Amino acid sequence: MDEPTIPVGYVRRAHGIRGDVVVRGLMSDALDRLVTGATLIGGDQSPGTAFLVTSHRHHRGDVVLHLEGVEDRNAAEGLIGTQFVTPASLRRALEPGEWWAEDVVGCAVESEDGERIGVVADVITGAAQDRIVVTAEDGTTGEIPFVDALVPLLDTDARRVVVDIPDGLFS
Repeated sequence: MDEPTIPVGYVRRAHGIRGDVVVRGLMSDALDRLVTGATLIGGDQSPGTAFLVTSHRHHRGDVVLHLEGVEDRNAAEGLIGTQFVTPASLRRALEPGEWWAEDVVGCAVESEDGERIGVVADVITGAAQDRIVVTAEDGTTGEIPFVDALVPLLDTDARRVVVDIPDGLFS
């Protein structure tokens, strides 16, 4: 798959003896994508492999899937950890002010006066607020709360984040 992808879910464990797998969704509409008739594309462990879902049912917040060609527990156990992905173009449209974490990672981070600070290494989503993890030019890292006062500009198209951080965050 040449197009960028995003994770839909991953296989947590085998379920039963007939090849079913328990899949944990990783996106808000995962339960709409992990359904009978869907074709799931393997990511990291099975890159590009297509899996046809022949049955599904909800189970304790996860989804139990039966995949075509996976007919016993041993085959199902071989899929543990497999991530299923979808083309990034199939994501829902964003509302103003929304962003995808994977689009923020790798963006250049600079101060309001244009001084390069580093690169976004990760985005940590939290219950109260999100944080960006920045790797500074000297290799140190720091977390910046993703709030308007500290991150006045995020331009994922230009791959740029402007921050107004307190002195000493990276020292």
